[in-house]
Amino acid sequence: MSTPSNTDADLLCINTIRTLSMDAVQAANSGHPGTPMALAPVAFALWQRVLRFDPDDPIWPNRDRFVLSAGHASMLLYSVLHLAGVKAVNAKYEQLGELAVSLDDIKRFRQIDSRCPGHPEYRWTSGIETTTGPLGQGLATSVGMALASRWMAGYFNRPGFEMFDFNAYSICGDGCLMEGISGEAASLAGHLKLSNLCWIYDSNRITIEGKTELAFSEDVRARFTGYGWNVVHVEDANDLNKLGQAFKAFQDTTDRPTLIIVDSHIGYGAPNKQDSHSAHGEPLGEEEIRLTKRNYGWPEDAKFLVPEGVREHFQAGLGDRGRSLRADWMQKFEEYKKAHPELADALYKMQHRQLPDGWESCLPTFPADAKGLASRDSSGKVLNAVAQKVPWLMGGSADLAPSTKTRLTFEGAGDIKPGGYRGRNLHFGVREHAMGALLNGLALSKVRPYGSGFLIFSDYARASIRLSAIMEIPAIHIFTHDSIGVGEDGPTHQPVEQLPSLRAIPGLITLRPCDANEVVEAWRMIMKLRHEPVALILSRQALPTLDRSVYGAASGLAKGAYVLADAPDGKPELLLLATGSEVSLCIEAYEQLKKEGIHIRVVSMPSLEVFAHQTKEYRESVLPPGVTARVAVEQASGFGWERYVGLDGQIIGMNTFGASAPLKELQKKFGFTPERVVAVVKSQLGRS
Repeated sequence: MSTPSNTDADLLCINTIRTLSMDAVQAANSGHPGTPMALAPVAFALWQRVLRFDPDDPIWPNRDRFVLSAGHASMLLYSVLHLAGVKAVNAKYEQLGELAVSLDDIKRFRQIDSRCPGHPEYRWTSGIETTTGPLGQGLATSVGMALASRWMAGYFNRPGFEMFDFNAYSICGDGCLMEGISGEAASLAGHLKLSNLCWIYDSNRITIEGKTELAFSEDVRARFTGYGWNVVHVEDANDLNKLGQAFKAFQDTTDRPTLIIVDSHIGYGAPNKQDSHSAHGEPLGEEEIRLTKRNYGWPEDAKFLVPEGVREHFQAGLGDRGRSLRADWMQKFEEYKKAHPELADALYKMQHRQLPDGWESCLPTFPADAKGLASRDSSGKVLNAVAQKVPWLMGGSADLAPSTKTRLTFEGAGDIKPGGYRGRNLHFGVREHAMGALLNGLALSKVRPYGSGFLIFSDYARASIRLSAIMEIPAIHIFTHDSIGVGEDGPTHQPVEQLPSLRAIPGLITLRPCDANEVVEAWRMIMKLRHEPVALILSRQALPTLDRSVYGAASGLAKGAYVLADAPDGKPELLLLATGSEVSLCIEAYEQLKKEGIHIRVVSMPSLEVFAHQTKEYRESVLPPGVTARVAVEQASGFGWERYVGLDGQIIGMNTFGASAPLKELQKKFGFTPERVVAVVKSQLGRS
């Protein structure tokens, strides 16, 4: 990449980015103008001169990815998307023929229904590759994108057909580098030698509280060198030539990721705001804006001005380059379809979140077995069967694959390792938070990723899980060791509040299957999801495989809850509700109560969220409103079960943390025994 000469048109574009950002923040009376003003040259240099991106088709599969990890600087990105003429695409991958960000959207920055919300939102504005805002998340997500590029290259590329080689770029600030997730992600990226990853660090020495020296004095260059990164320093964010040289250094580096440290002055051009934290998180004020525009040689009273020639300049650079690259790729894909039809079909299906034909034929059926299997074990069997049919299903664990049973063991599965990305097993290391964000980056790139760990450690990944739900992407979060059944490891490893807290995340589906055949149905559901992330909750201890010729079919899982065992006349006196390992416990109680002539119904409720979305008629057929005597059983906090048992029902759950002891002793201590369930049922019915 040669370094182009700088022109007056370049400076005009840069100052347009700055003034649009200032005006939008001022109109909203809310937002962060300083960073967009300071980094306008950086964003311009990257988008106009480097990025492989077609504004007319912002979802072209081999486009470079740009992530604004410093999401508070959202006006920087919105200004670029508008000036570059990026077109809108809907959820059906249809081009709408309108701008993704109109000037009216910018004028309504941070207002209801504007395509310019306070922080960049995926699925809301075309050209936004991921939702950002929580600092460091964008950085870690970009690692997933870079890894996806390398994996897809390994799977799809063939001689003469380089279908995937995109780069991932992310702009971050001091806050992003302070957050622990960035360290986790940078460490893993360096280990994997992801040379298609470039982070641009805005070193402006300012945070909300003031100078960074209040809390941040580390040697960032040394830190990233230690991670195994190439580090480049640009001493002035306004130096387009030095920025160009830095991006060339990234492109020439083939054995490691690159960090470009860019020194900037926040609120650049604002005479009274340079190096002032007030320009970071609040509008400049009308007088300050006039003075700043005067400093730029800009009409002082003009608002939201886009001078003639700015949009045309972007089109002659980014636009022409992107259209040419995309056209070449699309032509090559047509040839690829003839030379490698099966791979081309897989590429298309993966990009459109479709599944290979006949993938369900691999799903097993487990015979009834009183001893049974731990649901983590049955899940491992099903996962391996599905992964052989769905080549782009890949993932791993936070250093716990032997325990979570998530390793793919079939021939050819292989490991993803430094410089070798063709495998299907990904080793995240002990990095739960980064793992969650990497899953998001992989899913946004259209591979189907899963990550796993113990349920108790979902707390470490919660911010990333929450973002997968906000973005409506089908990341798969597998959690084992789901209850006090962990036993001797004690309270620190026994999840109590995690289940209800995950259920509280809007858009996240939690699934806690009760036996091996519910596990099969869980995976059948999971693989068909296109816009919902899922938390699959599995046991360490063995669960009896129920005899489905006697009890309800496991396919009922698809509706979230179903009648597993019923009163002889279909008219129960009491409803007994449970999930996971407690379902078989309820079946034991049911059989005992049936012998005593007490008519109850056992309902397996593997997913409260899915059940809540069923029709009223179905919900009432499972939980008849007239049957008010109800008991819920779950080895977790009872929070949330009131919705289904009512104020007069009873919950057999955890009201404290657990304890360190063998499983059977814990079950007895905390009341998870058939005898306790029977006693509570009789109490509810007034038959104590």
